[in-house]
Amino acid sequence: MTDTMDSPLVDAALHPVRGHMAFESCVEQLGSAIRLGIFRVGTKLPGERELAEKLNVSRATLREAISALRAAGLVATTRGRGGGTVVQPATEQWPTDQTPPRRAEIDDVIVFRSVIEPGAAYRAALTPLDEAQRALLDDSLADLAAAQTPSDYRQADARLHLAIATVCGSDELSRSCSEVQVRIHQLLAEIPFLKTNIDHSETEHRAIVAAILDGDADRARDIMTAHCDATAALLKGLLK
Repeated sequence: MTDTMDSPLVDAALHPVRGHMAFESCVEQLGSAIRLGIFRVGTKLPGERELAEKLNVSRATLREAISALRAAGLVATTRGRGGGTVVQPATEQWPTDQTPPRRAEIDDVIVFRSVIEPGAAYRAALTPLDEAQRALLDDSLADLAAAQTPSDYRQADARLHLAIATVCGSDELSRSCSEVQVRIHQLLAEIPFLKTNIDHSETEHRAIVAAILDGDADRARDIMTAHCDATAALLKGLLK
């Protein structure tokens, strides 16, 4: 392995990925390592084989994660002899009179969402849904599948999450979900539209709605928790 990979800081930042969030976890870990300066600006990331082994992921998944980092402007890749993936300088600076409030803002949204949305999915599955409520969930899911642009998709995504809260019958819950979706929508608009993540989200959205319609509250909550965790991993990796 390279000297960089032998650093104890790398061991602290990178660890084997487990579960179905391989892509998102790779993005989070590598993005965080770059932002923490473990991989310094102007230096190359370790080799693909080494990183894949370190993270316990396939090389295809690793390439997708590096592609996401490249789209976010964190790295640049050159081909051929002497090529590699090089860490890029940050494109934004904090104002001189401020500490970094961004990290606290993102963490706050992530924690708030991790409570509100899985709880809403759980409650929705326990709620005796009438025909109109079931149709609202099905129609919201169909809108996602029909989205033609990233903007359309993200709006349809937010509407589906709001629909799940709405069928619970609590105005307070609907307001809270609406608030968190606005904040999440704003953050997601700042990162690249990543097809791998969208494919994962599509599968999770369908499974969440199916669990709600089947009245399986535990499954609805657990899938929504994993869904929120995946988004959190991307935001931590690409924005923090």
